Amino acid sequence: MNQLQQIEILEVENTEQSQRESFQITNIESLNWVFRKISALAAKEKSVKQLADIERARINDWENHELISLHSDKNYFESLVSTYHAKQLEENPKAKTLSTPYGKSKSRATKEQPKAIDREKLLHHVKESGMDEFIKEEVKWGELKKVLHIHEVEGKQVVIDENGAIVEGVAIEPASLSFKVEV
Repeated sequence: MNQLQQIEILEVENTEQSQRESFQITNIESLNWVFRKISALAAKEKSVKQLADIERARINDWENHELISLHSDKNYFESLVSTYHAKQLEENPKAKTLSTPYGKSKSRATKEQPKAIDREKLLHHVKESGMDEFIKEEVKWGELKKVLHIHEVEGKQVVIDENGAIVEGVAIEPASLSFKVEV
């Protein structure tokens, strides 16, 4: 943020609420004055965010450094519990949960099961095998929207496809106007 922007910020900070409420843009000079204020505020916002990002990075580095040794120790102790619990399960297959006042170790067995690794090959197989009940059908909205048109029929606006048929299940979003200030 340069000195001119700092002056603009001071002027904004020193402007009383009553002056702000009564101010209006009446010509190109007052518009330029407002743009100077917006530009200065944006520069100030950028510097605040940069400082905050630097501090967040420092804090994240500190946190990661502290947590590395904690996670290592925790993993070591959890492996001791797993080893002990595995021995207990060998001796007594019903010992699925070991409990103390400070914690529990729960064992859970999972069966072998298939895992999808190539969705395209899987889809091809399902189609070729005629297992259509496992295929999800969905409209490609982004592409369909490009060929739809809004027309007025009997005094009512409707959405029509490229064949001239009224499309059900589609609403008309009203047009709007928005402003974006750039400095």
